[in-house]
Order: sequence, then structure tokens, then C-alpha cells
Amino acid sequence: MKLDALIICAHPDDAELCMGGTIAKFIKNKMKVGIIDLTKGELGTRGNEQTRKIEAESSSKILGITVRESLDLHDGNIIINDENVLKVISKIRQHKPKIVFTSYFKDRHVDHINASQLVKKAFFMSGLQKVQTFINSKQQEFYRPQKLYYYMHFYAFEPSFIVDISDTFETKMKSIKAFKTQFFDPKSTEPETFISQPNFLKFVVSRAQVYGFRIGKTYGEPFFCEEDIEMSVINLVKK
Repeated sequence: MKLDALIICAHPDDAELCMGGTIAKFIKNKMKVGIIDLTKGELGTRGNEQTRKIEAESSSKILGITVRESLDLHDGNIIINDENVLKVISKIRQHKPKIVFTSYFKDRHVDHINASQLVKKAFFMSGLQKVQTFINSKQQEFYRPQKLYYYMHFYAFEPSFIVDISDTFETKMKSIKAFKTQFFDPKSTEPETFISQPNFLKFVVSRAQVYGFRIGKTYGEPFFCEEDIEMSVINLVKK
């Protein structure tokens, strides 16, 4: 199935945290969106592999995405090697997205950094005819999406553009909170983590407000592109 957008992230909940509002906006506009989780998030301090799977399924229903899959790479050890590059290439060629999103290449979590580098390499090599991948024993056609965009985790960057998510912000927050084991729960007896402390979700809200304010909206999500982005005259004057 051809997708309009494919988000390739290190862990379940990365896509929701970083661009859940944009995903919901795509879907609101009748676009097909998929998420590929490179790992199952099995090293997370709170919850476990099975609960993360259930939470990801719940979040996917809230967002209304077309497909969500896991490549089952090792959490905490996303290696950029030929085997893993080919796995990502195969998914890009299978779903043929117009655009791809992944982690910004500078972040506090090494998995996010490695995911970014892995996806960038696969994004380019997916368009090379002599790089062969197979699905169900059938050789896939070479294919390269139009653009690769990066979403923001914890480390900030100066965005290439900001998406207005004012009308989908509540959906974004519902999709995040579907990962119940990962975020603040006063009844939980599990150890506190960086993202389970009460102030973390406040940070998510505040950041969306900051980037929304920068474009004159209530909430926004920032993105970066290493390439120039064409802008039409119509879009320049569009409100």
C-alpha cells in the first residue's frame, strides 16, 4: 500500500510525542500515514514489551494511521549495518511513501541519533537500482521518497518549518497518554524516569505552545530539512 507519509522512529511513543499533531492533521486531510517502530522499546524502565505493544495499538487507533509495524531491532543498540539498512529500505520500498520523517540527528538519547543516521542512509540507498531487497521472495523495485524530514525530540533546532496543530493538539495528547506505563501516573509504583515525571507532559504542551506562537497559532510542531524546500506563491499568501 502506498503511503503519503511514513514515520520511522526508534521507539513506540516517539512519533506521538514529536509529531502526533502533524500525523493527526495528515489523516484529517484524508492522507495515508504509517509508523515503523525500529524497536519494541523493551529496555524502557517502566512497562514491558507487551504493554508497549498494546499501548502502541491503542495510540494508533486514536490517530487513525493506516499501518504500524516494528522492525524488532535491539532497543538501546540500534546498529547502522548492512542488515538493518536493508530492513529499512525494504519498508520504504514496500510502502512507497511520498515523504519520510525520522529523529533529528542530535539528541540526548543515542537510539534517536542512530535511528536518524540509519534512516538517512536507507532513504538514499532505497533509490539505488543495484541495491536489492526482497519481500515474499519477490525482488522489490527501487524507490526513493521525495523528502526526508526530521522531528524534534529533546534537543532544540531552528526549524525549517512549523506545522500548525491547533486543531489536532488534543488528539496528539490522547495518543501520547495511550502509553500509560511511560508517563506520569500517581498510582504507579514503578521507578520515576525522565519522561514519567509530572513536568514532562507540561514540557510537551509548553513546547507546542512556543512553536505555535512563533507562527501566530495556538500549537505547533517544528521540523527540519537538510535540503531546500520549494514554496509556491499560492502557499506564501495562504492564511
